[in-house]
Amino acid sequence: MHSSFCVALACLLTIGTQTTADAAGGQKTKLLPLKRDYTAYTLQRVSVRTGCFPARLKVILAHIARQTGRKPMITSGLRPHAGKSQHTRCFAADFRIPGISERKILAAAASAPGIGGIGRYCNGIVHVDVGPRRSWAHCR
Repeated sequence: MHSSFCVALACLLTIGTQTTADAAGGQKTKLLPLKRDYTAYTLQRVSVRTGCFPARLKVILAHIARQTGRKPMITSGLRPHAGKSQHTRCFAADFRIPGISERKILAAAASAPGIGGIGRYCNGIVHVDVGPRRSWAHCR
């Protein structure tokens, strides 16, 4: 009984915060959500570390999202023990965009402002970073 009451109360509170009555005309208007998602990417797993991405890398990922029409799904961000990789300084992202051709993803990355390295792997993952300008393809 108590849990049913809590669920009902939560539903009423949710509905109450979604609409408000206009005092003058009695019309209902929809309120904007309190929090919006402004990130231009999603994470493959919650353990992927992207909180340290510099603004330059976020701009690249946002550009790729705009060009492809979908958010990149980050598979790897900061990797502190990655040798000489840009991942050690959180300057790189590995990602995929399901449903978008690799050719379109690579073209979007190549046209991104401030792009450094662009890499591609045979498993469909694309690498972008803000380091020196270069490109590669690793297939084993």
